[in-house]
Amino acid sequence: MAEPLKIVEGRALTAQQKKDLLNRLARIEGQLRGVQKLIALAAEPADCEAVAQQMAAARKALDRSFVQLLTASVVTHSEAADDIDDARAVAARLAALLDKFA
Repeated sequence: MAEPLKIVEGRALTAQQKKDLLNRLARIEGQLRGVQKLIALAAEPADCEAVAQQMAAARKALDRSFVQLLTASVVTHSEAADDIDDARAVAARLAALLDKFA
């Protein structure tokens, strides 16, 4: 089994936020391994529906982790803002991320 990732202290996210995201991603990784097994074992046309259902669930879980990342970033970066102008700059950067990736 892979060794757990070392969580680095910094200003991007809190250690707890990182831990929560890493746990969520580990669950998604398990879902994807399950999808791979379903594909490998697919023998009947109906098996494709089960694969599609599990792929959709994994995709939705990954979308939720993306929202969790951005939500954590909003909280952490806003709290660290020195003043209102800094908070506005943080908000503008996060809005740009949403526009680019969502």
